[in-house]
Amino acid sequence: MHDYAFSARYYGAVPPQLAARMAAFTQTVAAALDSDADEVLVVGHSSGAHLAVSVLADLLRHQPVTPGRLGFLSLGQVVPMVSFLPRAGRLRADLAYLSAHEGLTWEDVSAPGDGCSFALCDPVAVSGVAPAGQRWPLVISAAFTQTLSPARWQALRWRFFRLHFQYLCAFDRPKDYDYFQITTGPISLAQRFAGRPPSASRITRALSKYRDTQP
Repeated sequence: MHDYAFSARYYGAVPPQLAARMAAFTQTVAAALDSDADEVLVVGHSSGAHLAVSVLADLLRHQPVTPGRLGFLSLGQVVPMVSFLPRAGRLRADLAYLSAHEGLTWEDVSAPGDGCSFALCDPVAVSGVAPAGQRWPLVISAAFTQTLSPARWQALRWRFFRLHFQYLCAFDRPKDYDYFQITTGPISLAQRFAGRPPSASRITRALSKYRDTQP
């Protein structure tokens, strides 16, 4: 809520002090792409997801990237918390741009059991800015009731803030989403989720009344 209060104070616009920090992080990602790394993976959790959207959109507007080399993993995102605000035109423009870019692999992971996220909401579509050629994100569920053992689920199900961080923790019975396999394993994000269909429960209906994309 502190994060939301900060964004709401500016009605979704990006204040100069935040823009400067985002620009610095953009340079950090650009430097990583200039290295000999096989893959550069950016992870945005919770409110970090909408910051990563703008960072990566700025990067890709100015730097060509070989498809499959840049991955974006958004976890427990709360993008609509900002993109639905009246002056969030920059974020909405960045969402639309990023969602159609071929040089990126973007997986969005959430879970209905996480009451602190916009679970299974396609952040581009619900913000009302999905372009005709939308490619991303691939929206999938972490499916806590299936990937955590019954005992572990019972221990965590009412600990809402703790569940909001489960994406970054180990699972008893992981399926295709496992944070440690993704971030430290030998398979890139693009390879891991190639051919994976989105969750059947994803929400794609445009819900925001503010849809302009002017910065």
